[in-house]
Amino acid sequence: MSPRADIVDTGSPWAESARIRIDAPAQAIFDVLADPAMHAVLDGSGTVQGLVAGPQRLSLGAHFGMGMRIRLPYRTNNTVVEFEEGRRIAWCHFYRHRWRYELEPVTDVATIVTETFDGRTSLFPPGLLAINAYANNQVAVAKTLVRLKRLAETGSADDEGAVT
Repeated sequence: MSPRADIVDTGSPWAESARIRIDAPAQAIFDVLADPAMHAVLDGSGTVQGLVAGPQRLSLGAHFGMGMRIRLPYRTNNTVVEFEEGRRIAWCHFYRHRWRYELEPVTDVATIVTETFDGRTSLFPPGLLAINAYANNQVAVAKTLVRLKRLAETGSADDEGAVT
């Protein structure tokens, strides 16, 4: 059976989350998330194409550019705005909505990971409705978590991902 990420009710129309259990230590998972070169491998939306510029490892305040594609190629310049080693990392670009990962160790070798697309921090949260960002990102965060789980547990990510 394919791994599944569970949709999480955020209590806000401006934030979409999903959660998954990963059988790997929190720090090992965090190390993958803190490597911007891995973001294209993990991306469940299919829009992240690869790292254009930035450090090998993210930290609070780090800047990194990503090659993106939605119909046409473009680039985002991102800043890490939340960072707690091994537990939480979030970044945003000019519009200020965030992509956040929170890690909760269950045991030394199992972790609950929650990813949130958070429009509450954007310059104009309702504006993201015009581009269907909330619905699209609800699916994307769940698919990303499935890819992260496969990568952390097997060393390889693939495009399959189911949500519940």
